[in-house]
Amino acid sequence: MSQKATLHMLYTCPFCWKVRGLIEHLGMDVDYIGVNGMKIKKSVAFAGDWGKVPVFTDEQGQHVVNSTPILRHIDTEYNDGKMSAQGDKERQDTWLEWTDAKMSKATVPILYGTLGSALKTTTRISKLEQFGFVSKRLYAWAGFPIMWGFIARKRVKNDGRKPKQLWHDLLTEFTGSHDGQPFFGGASPDLVDFSAFGYMRSISPFPQFNLLTDHESGMAWYKRMEATLA
Repeated sequence: MSQKATLHMLYTCPFCWKVRGLIEHLGMDVDYIGVNGMKIKKSVAFAGDWGKVPVFTDEQGQHVVNSTPILRHIDTEYNDGKMSAQGDKERQDTWLEWTDAKMSKATVPILYGTLGSALKTTTRISKLEQFGFVSKRLYAWAGFPIMWGFIARKRVKNDGRKPKQLWHDLLTEFTGSHDGQPFFGGASPDLVDFSAFGYMRSISPFPQFNLLTDHESGMAWYKRMEATLA
């Protein structure tokens, strides 16, 4: 029996933003189901022991987990695999791994890299996500010192660059790989574009996004990506 496709997600999760961008680009009819950030494992237990978001469920009830495999699944099943077939497969696979290794890890430092930015981020997330009354306040006020003190500060120290410089370097490297084309995929975006776009877009609900807006080539590409969304 056919059912409507769903995406279980957090509204501020960078991995979920990756999938949402492709869904919007293809104009798919998908129900977004927000989960409680304090109860993710319970909310997606139907998909096995993955315990994370995003989880995509297609019309036949097949569950697909992990953002990059979901991108590939959607492209194959809803786009005839056109993006996977764009250009050189080895180049695409290499840069998909690059976005997941580099850009994903850069989202935490820019959002939580200082005590002040960490507080702004957790407060904003507590308003955007579906927390309960108590967990909303617990996350907003207990979450920011944890994210800053134990995670973000360590990543900033290990990298040696300020979060803004780190992102600018990544955007320079990424847009430099486009070989003068509008997108990584050439004249039109491919899966690498949507992977990178998702990570960058996940910062957009927060004031720290202003740190990225003066990167000329990065923002030009970002705006071109926005223009491809349905």
